[in-house]
Amino acid sequence: MQFVLASGNKHKADEIERLLPARFELVLQKNLGVESPMETGTTFIENAIIKAKHASLVTNLPAIADDSGLCVPFLSGAPGIYSARYAGPGATDMENLSKLRSALKGSSDRRAFFYCVLVYMETADDPTPIITQARWEGEIANEPAGNHGFGYDPIFRIPSLGKTAAELSSKQKNSISHRGQALAALSGLLSDRYTT
Repeated sequence: MQFVLASGNKHKADEIERLLPARFELVLQKNLGVESPMETGTTFIENAIIKAKHASLVTNLPAIADDSGLCVPFLSGAPGIYSARYAGPGATDMENLSKLRSALKGSSDRRAFFYCVLVYMETADDPTPIITQARWEGEIANEPAGNHGFGYDPIFRIPSLGKTAAELSSKQKNSISHRGQALAALSGLLSDRYTT
């Protein structure tokens, strides 16, 4: 079964594709000529629904959308829904990391969590979208470490492992991450929907 993935982020697409059952084929929206809509929501759920609805409307395919980000309690939940553009529109990962590290300079409260919402819409007018969500607890490391992952992974440290997300293999990360947890739940619900 073919779905459109309502994301332009290749890293997210790779993670999602690895975790979905093989019978579900994902097509990136950009490969179908779909531009990303304005994310005008104020929550992860609202933005994921906006993206899924738009992709399904344009392609006439079922859509899966992800909205996720890093939340830091000391910063009142920032960067949150603005994680990808924390340092401004078109900001690079390094610019976002630099701004976050500056904002936390001198703070002893380094708690943080990644949050992910996944939305599946069978059609753009689907009145019962499937929504799954998960969070991954950790803290902000003093210094970046690791060469894997993307975004804030080099400074998101998992205390129980003593490593940042960027120091984990893809398999390790996918088994415990916010996106991995949300996708495991979504995969189960999709399997139930399409086998009954």
